[in-house]
Amino acid sequence: KDPAIIDLDPEKSLKSQMKSDNEDNSDDGPALKDDPEYAKYWKMLKMGLPKDAARNALQRDGKDPAIIDLDPEKSLKSQMKSDNEDNSDDGPALKDDPEYA
Repeated sequence: KDPAIIDLDPEKSLKSQMKSDNEDNSDDGPALKDDPEYAKYWKMLKMGLPKDAARNALQRDGKDPAIIDLDPEKSLKSQMKSDNEDNSDDGPALKDDPEYA
């Protein structure tokens, strides 16, 4: 067994914590600032326009304005994936898991 298990959160299942560690290493697609679909909004910020102007432009173009608050160094897909996985937990909490209790 991996001794690093002692550093994990006892309130979450082992499976969910191991899954998120593996997915942090993989990235799906280009960084948000380099994505051709969203690059112009990051360029707006780089040119000194306020975030609200970029939000309005995103909304005008039919895109989610909350995207401007995401990390521009990571891909959109990887950030959306991690948001969805935070809500799901597979299996018993680590403190209740009979294998590790």
